[in-house]
Amino acid sequence: MDSVQVETVASLNLEIPQIDSLTTVLSSQSKSSSRFSKNAIRTSLQASTLDAIFAAIFSITTGGILLSKFLVELDASPVVFGMLSSIPMLVNLIQPLGAYISERTTSRFQYSALVYGISRLLWLILVIGIIGTSWGVINSQQLVILTLLIVFFSHLSGGLGSASWMSWLAIIVPRRLRGRYFGIRNSATSLTNLLCVPLAGLAVSHWYGGTLQGYGVVLFVGILFGLISLGCQYFKIDVNPQLQNTYIVDSSNIKNELGEITDTGLIPQNQEDKGLAMLNPYNIGKNSNFWIFLLYFSLWMLAFNLCTPFVNLYLLETLNVDVGWVTVYSSLQAGANLLMFVLWGKLADKVGNRPILIFVGIIVAVTPLLWFGISNSKLDIWLWLPLLHIFVGGTGAAVDLCNNNMQIGITPVRNQSIYFAIAAAIAGVTGALGTTIGGFIAQSPHFGGLLGLFALSSIFRLAALIPLIFVKEQRIGNRE
Repeated sequence: MDSVQVETVASLNLEIPQIDSLTTVLSSQSKSSSRFSKNAIRTSLQASTLDAIFAAIFSITTGGILLSKFLVELDASPVVFGMLSSIPMLVNLIQPLGAYISERTTSRFQYSALVYGISRLLWLILVIGIIGTSWGVINSQQLVILTLLIVFFSHLSGGLGSASWMSWLAIIVPRRLRGRYFGIRNSATSLTNLLCVPLAGLAVSHWYGGTLQGYGVVLFVGILFGLISLGCQYFKIDVNPQLQNTYIVDSSNIKNELGEITDTGLIPQNQEDKGLAMLNPYNIGKNSNFWIFLLYFSLWMLAFNLCTPFVNLYLLETLNVDVGWVTVYSSLQAGANLLMFVLWGKLADKVGNRPILIFVGIIVAVTPLLWFGISNSKLDIWLWLPLLHIFVGGTGAAVDLCNNNMQIGITPVRNQSIYFAIAAAIAGVTGALGTTIGGFIAQSPHFGGLLGLFALSSIFRLAALIPLIFVKEQRIGNRE
């Protein structure tokens, strides 16, 4: 693993040799040599993609349909499922503290390995709990409580590292390749989910010892993959946050093709091009561009979560669609999401993220209104519902990718993790608030049930796009 260290010297030089040398030093030489070599960057991007794939397998076993099925087998109450949905969003409030701590460390890799290692190893307690249930040591209700506690503390520990991890990746990925790379990375994650969810489901349901024991085995395998993903991070360029807060990324020599990376590196911040300079990063309150983006992002999360968690409920309860069809629709949506990530990534590198977000955002905003013409007729079951889910998957890929890229682009490199943490914390609260408000509206006859909720969500989504018009996105021209 390459690492970036800090020495108290008048000038700085960053030399990163081939990745297999496993050493990086700083010496007092010219700025021009302060570069990440193309081989180190390429190896880091490949390692990050593998990290995402193995982490996706871990996430499959510790959340989603597998964890929900496990709790159903334990006869968990609806309150438990509500808590299960809200915990990941609410624990984002811990991210500013995690960012504060991470900025005082000297290694992104070591900090990530610590917080995520704890987060993933905590799930071993649930494996032990499942074994204890099989032996009659604890009952199902105690196991439900144990599961919620593990979900809470696991996400809490992971939340301490989220902002630092995102800041680390933002340094490594060259600006001009950002859309393309994250598109490929997200596609790899989507493909992993598409393939592994059915396989894991079959393993759990057909385990000879029963579904509870089957889930325990699959969970243990998922934990191993989660630890392997942390091992992949060893091969990424390590960044010292102290150095990151003093120097900025120089990616002016990066070609716009993944196979043509030249180099990138860190240069003193006072030598940054004035046309690309951000406002004083130490005074976050004065960075109006960031706060305008945050206003958009938080409003969007609230509006989006008003109805999204209730779509499957509408299909299963209101339209009485068979659960098998709902599973097929989810797979089609995931497939569209997988295919479109790469396309949106390439387009974002060419035209920018904001134009895509505004254009696709309007489409996503009116999408809930399309449910008004859907019924449980054969035509809708076989044609319109599949097409609608494919459409949602394709447009959702653009919003997810461009929101992530734009957030990275508008935040300064100095103390960058603090910006990410604030955004995640506020968006997590508004997202959880949207889900809660949506639940109350869905149950109220005064708003027209779920269809009324869908219409209200469309209005709020359109309103949320207004602040986005005033966000200034930084672009780097094609300089040869």
